[in-house]
Amino acid sequence: MAKKQSTPSSSSGDAQAFGHAVGDAFKAMAALNLPLQDLARLQQNYLQEVSSLWNQALGASSEAAPIKDRRFASQAWAQNPMAAFTARAYLLNARTLMEMAEAVEGDAKTKARVRFAVQQWIDAASPANFLALNPEAQQKALDTQGQSIARGLEQLLADIRQGHMSQTDEAVFEVGRNVATTEGSVVFENDLMQLIEYKPLTAQVHEKPMLFVPPCINKYYILDLQPDNSVIRYTVEQGHRLFVVSWRNPDESLAHKSWDDYIAEGPLKAIEVVQAITGQDQFNMLGFCVGGTILTTALAVLAARGQQPASSVTLLTTLLDFSNTGILDIFVDEPMVQMREMTIGADAPSGPSLLKGGELAATFSFLRPNDLVWNYVVGNYLKGETPPPFDLLYWNSDSTNLPGPMYCWYLRHLYLQNELRIPGRLSTCGEAVDVGAIKAPFYLYASREDHIVPWDAAYRSTQMIKGKKRFVMGASGHIAGVINPPAKGKRHFWTNDRLVDQADDWLSAATEHPGSWWTDWSKWLATHGGKKVAAPKAPGNRQYRAIEPAPGRYVKQKT
Repeated sequence: MAKKQSTPSSSSGDAQAFGHAVGDAFKAMAALNLPLQDLARLQQNYLQEVSSLWNQALGASSEAAPIKDRRFASQAWAQNPMAAFTARAYLLNARTLMEMAEAVEGDAKTKARVRFAVQQWIDAASPANFLALNPEAQQKALDTQGQSIARGLEQLLADIRQGHMSQTDEAVFEVGRNVATTEGSVVFENDLMQLIEYKPLTAQVHEKPMLFVPPCINKYYILDLQPDNSVIRYTVEQGHRLFVVSWRNPDESLAHKSWDDYIAEGPLKAIEVVQAITGQDQFNMLGFCVGGTILTTALAVLAARGQQPASSVTLLTTLLDFSNTGILDIFVDEPMVQMREMTIGADAPSGPSLLKGGELAATFSFLRPNDLVWNYVVGNYLKGETPPPFDLLYWNSDSTNLPGPMYCWYLRHLYLQNELRIPGRLSTCGEAVDVGAIKAPFYLYASREDHIVPWDAAYRSTQMIKGKKRFVMGASGHIAGVINPPAKGKRHFWTNDRLVDQADDWLSAATEHPGSWWTDWSKWLATHGGKKVAAPKAPGNRQYRAIEPAPGRYVKQKT
């Protein structure tokens, strides 16, 4: 009798609605150049699987095996036959919709956009995202006598007030207290950046200092989260005198700033200050993500002026050739760029304005919606759970604005028109830039699972750089692959000294090494650091005195 009562019925309305949506999708896909033979095959397979699913549900027991999807893996789903049927029907419908999206005929960009849109809808429609269909959330509400729902509503209202979804317990962290704690001093500042000099941790340092240029679309302290996973602290521990650019979080007073302003007031000025403080005309430099693009452009500007200030250049997950921009390519085309130029660009009718950090953060989160959006909808709001403290996710929530003109120039000339790869095509700070004119040796790092800067796209930089270069690929993604301290003993990296034309050919002959790429980089960097000299006793010099302790004011500014 119990089995009969728990048999799926017409009350499972959302599962049926999703099924109807699949039927509607068959009709819609037929209008999108879906081959008739593929449509017929998909319809036939779908009907067979629906019949099989229904027959399984009629004979289901309360001890059904867990569903192989982490959203539905708990026993609460398996022990509730109606919920289990709803989840399995959803997964079948989702799989069918994606197969239909894959079968659509069209150019690569159109197909990618169809897949992305369908995946977004599928992820949003998961029964786990709705209290009425989520047996885990329902059971928690019963166990807590409704307190979980009350807490979920409180957290929803708090997130609305703060303007973004909480991905971690943000109250646990504070910049300068338990993240971004490596000791140093701000020795220079202008409208767009502060320059931090870090206190040496060794009695002697390499003669040639080091300059980091992090991305301006994030806060710099991704490179200085905790002492045990800080790229900044690790670099200082290796005996390098380190300077780091901390970009300002722009407000409306800086909405007019351009790409040229970011080059001139960012790395060009930082290079000048480091030279003045240390007395070294040449030194080592590192750029991360768009910070690497900015740094390389600045060095090309200086090369055009007959200057070669880099002893070496390290680029982490950086695009110089924008032929393959991964998932972000689906957002960038001529109409989209024109729309941005007309609304926030230099020639916008109402004047330039900011690209808000919250919009950028939301875009990146929806590149991985199950991990970075719906997971927190379920945990924070349906179950009333406070997300655990996690320094990387705290940083991820600490978004930054961008000036419209700078952003629009970047979109058009790099993402859309891919002009940096063509020598002399772009004019920056009054100079025709040619990346190939930079004479320093390069260390190029890419992450194998990076969905923002695909590793094979980063490999294309080897074709643009004319001097000595080393390419290394690490495991994991855009951030986790970079932030991989050796002490953790995690992941792998690949090396191959023979830089062939095709990335896949490089990888097929590469050697895999256990652990972190940091040790490989540190050995390489030491060969470009010069002799050891006594560490400076104080930051800056008479011209550039310490302004305030690190991490400084700029990094604490909120959107």
